[in-house]
Amino acid sequence: VQLQASGGGSVHPGGSLKLSCAASGRIFDNNAVGWFRQAPGKVREFVAAVSWGGYSTYYAGSVKGRFTISRDDSKNTAYLLMNSLKPEDTAVYYCATSDYSGSYLTTADLYNDWGPGTLVTVSS
Repeated sequence: VQLQASGGGSVHPGGSLKLSCAASGRIFDNNAVGWFRQAPGKVREFVAAVSWGGYSTYYAGSVKGRFTISRDDSKNTAYLLMNSLKPEDTAVYYCATSDYSGSYLTTADLYNDWGPGTLVTVSS
């Protein structure tokens, strides 16, 4: 499956953005979908994941309560709504699909298809 993340941009602290992850090549309704991010000079880190069917979600502690992951399988698209953004949220955000179906998928090796990423910059 080919993935394309979009929706990144520049916002002030406290602002919001909604990222989209569009899949093509095959439907991904049997796959979990995750979001990761990589800040300059740092390793890629897990952000959030949603199980197949959207039945469960899991978040990194640093974003829980501020970010919401969702999916619309009729559109073959997953989303990451980011509220109350902080400067430390600045990173390139990547979406990925996993052949596993659950949501507790917090490491990159559990995912097999990745999109090219979209840049989110939070600054005043």
